Amino acid sequence: MSTHQETGTAGAHHVVILGAGYAGMAAAIQLAARTKRRDDVEVTLVNAQDRFTERMRLHMTATGQQLAELSIPELLEGTRARFVRGWVTAVDPDTRTVRVDDDRVLAYDTLVYGLGGVADTSAVPGADEHAHTLSGAQDAELLAERLARLGSGTVVVAGSGLTGIESAAEIAERHPELNVVLLGRQEPGTTLNRKARSYVHDALGRLGVEVRAGVEVVKVLPDAVELADGESIAADVVLWTSGTRTSPLAAAAGLTVDEHGRIVTDAALRSVSHPDVYAIGDAAAIRQGYGVMHGTCQGGMPTGVHAALSIDRVLRGREPKPFRFGYYHTPVSLGRHDAVVQFTRPDDSPRRLCLTGRTAVRYKETVTASPWPTYGRMKKMPASGAFWPRGGRFTRLRGTK
Repeated sequence: MSTHQETGTAGAHHVVILGAGYAGMAAAIQLAARTKRRDDVEVTLVNAQDRFTERMRLHMTATGQQLAELSIPELLEGTRARFVRGWVTAVDPDTRTVRVDDDRVLAYDTLVYGLGGVADTSAVPGADEHAHTLSGAQDAELLAERLARLGSGTVVVAGSGLTGIESAAEIAERHPELNVVLLGRQEPGTTLNRKARSYVHDALGRLGVEVRAGVEVVKVLPDAVELADGESIAADVVLWTSGTRTSPLAAAAGLTVDEHGRIVTDAALRSVSHPDVYAIGDAAAIRQGYGVMHGTCQGGMPTGVHAALSIDRVLRGREPKPFRFGYYHTPVSLGRHDAVVQFTRPDDSPRRLCLTGRTAVRYKETVTASPWPTYGRMKKMPASGAFWPRGGRFTRLRGTK
């Protein structure tokens, strides 16, 4: 197989960003905006699809609801950033190259690694073969087609975390003819305060979702799941939402990773083993005062912005600043007409304040609709500005040099 290597413009500093999720898009747009007046910096964004995946809304896609078509190339128009569509198949930090679709090689001077996680179906036998996931838009669309054909039957949602809760509620609301069973080791909403947790429990009950907590799925069959205590639950469809895993590419490249395969970073989000590689979003093990951050859009976008600012500072001969982030809220959809929003302390522990019902729906829809317009505003900002999270939202700061 022939390999085509792309080196870009001679003399320019080549920044390659892998992954156009929430974090990767923020990094690409922010860096392109800040370097748009420079001819010696080239930004390339690599992603497997040219459509932006709204991961926060995949439970809606999974029930047949149509979302807006968000084109990555269209958003990048006018930024001088280049888009490359393809699967990243290898990273070589020694030669500073990235292999795409096995037949293209991109050279970089600085790499931003933002290849996010997918559902972990490897730990339980049969999950990979027989369970659906919400790892991407195509997976969600396949599930929607399967649910539409059922007519009747039982849907088992394995995993009682936030993705499991939102998925079970959405399926029960959109498909009242189906029996929805939510299985998990813990009660749904364990990270919420008592009031919010109770509201989630009651909302799932109103939707007819059967909740089974304190159970563990040990095997997925074509027509059932087996639990650790030997019980078998019949299932026409299984949706796996229990845990995520990261791409093995970082570990294979020799980058220092943690036990979950995430790149270990310094305070500026650079790889501790390869400082010309920045890690963002779900792909990074980012330590803050309260511990290692967990993957969310809320935290992912700020990491992308910070990586862009850090790269820009280095290109101008300055030292990057340390990354600081605190959580603000946990919004949880309970179908289209109900929700809970838990406000949190910076370490993600719950505060007393929470919103429920229609108020929570309005709040959540406002917040979750913001990433795409935010990217658009980033693109148009002056080179001296930046978007940075404040109060749980992205705000524009002037003169952030």
